[in-house]
Amino acid sequence: MKISPKIIFHDMDRSDWVEDYIRERLQKLDHIADGLTSAEVILTRAHGSHHKGNVYTVMVELRLPPNHELAAKKERAVGDMQMQLRPLIKSTFEAVERQVKAAIERRRNDVKKHDGEPRGMVEQIHPDGYGFIRTLEDHRRYYFHRNSVLHGEFDNLTVGTEVRFNPEEGEQGPQASSVQVAGKRGPRTSGADTSSEERKE
Repeated sequence: MKISPKIIFHDMDRSDWVEDYIRERLQKLDHIADGLTSAEVILTRAHGSHHKGNVYTVMVELRLPPNHELAAKKERAVGDMQMQLRPLIKSTFEAVERQVKAAIERRRNDVKKHDGEPRGMVEQIHPDGYGFIRTLEDHRRYYFHRNSVLHGEFDNLTVGTEVRFNPEEGEQGPQASSVQVAGKRGPRTSGADTSSEERKE
């Protein structure tokens, strides 16, 4: 890799095998992306119960040319570091790897949209931390989670906010990742529309 990735441990001891495994996964992503411009991995431990173990969170944030910012975040209770933390890291990297491949595919296809990303309007925002986007061009509906919104701007989104995002096909249908504000925010409605089928991550 041409860059020096940041690997940050919060409330947990640094581990050689964890760092080695993360660097191995980053090396693979760097090869797929034909060069990452930045990479940051944050591992955080929150105290849990003696029976279930501590809750660990893994956050991966990447930037790849021309100007794609991608992020994935996973968490779970971990009792055995070797047996359970490695799969958590693996699943987080697999999630962001799908985003990298999707971004590269759009770049190769030379999509005639801004930065190769579709645009849409936020259609619903739910207090549980997720919402739905309706695309401007084909009016397709995409689910998104607060962790998929870049720069921590989920709480600033309102119904009518114009955004751009990376489209993916999730297990339950279309979903949006790397959501970024692209236009002016629309008016806030008095409450979330619960008439449509809800999906939670």
